[in-house]
Amino acid sequence: MKYNAITPNGAENNGSFSTEEQENYFLMKDLQIETHLIVERVLDGDSLIVRQEYGQISKEVRLYGLDAPEVRISRKTKEDEAKSGIPASRLVQFGLMSLDFMVILVPPGTRITILTEQKNQLDFWKRQLAYVILPNGKCMNEELIKNGWAKASHEYYCEKLPIYQALNFEAKQQKRGIYLFIDVF
Repeated sequence: MKYNAITPNGAENNGSFSTEEQENYFLMKDLQIETHLIVERVLDGDSLIVRQEYGQISKEVRLYGLDAPEVRISRKTKEDEAKSGIPASRLVQFGLMSLDFMVILVPPGTRITILTEQKNQLDFWKRQLAYVILPNGKCMNEELIKNGWAKASHEYYCEKLPIYQALNFEAKQQKRGIYLFIDVF
């Protein structure tokens, strides 16, 4: 499967889903596949707003299997501060770094595909959970974890969680992303 996406800067991005690793996402059972979605806004390192390319309906999407630090002081930031021992203000800095990485991967206007497991579609706040497939065929969920800008998390369980945990361990060992600054977040 292959399609061309136009990025916001007008450059054509030739995407391909030909690698075996990426095809595994499409071979998963009981998936809902949504194409022709455009990134409207990146909210933080683990969620974004998308809209239909040929319509005006927008929705919030939360990425499966990972968690990134928050981008503002909130109840969750305070909880993360208590768990990790890292000051909330520092966690917010890491959250902003994660957000920056996500904006590089999917700037507003990027065409994406999302895959949702039928048995695990929504989170506690009724946001749609998804694997986000980039125009180049890579999975954004994997890219965030592999590069150390989010950690694997069972709170948003998915079928790929064991793979995400292994990628997270490797990112931590290689001191990538946030792990360059701290060991736990």
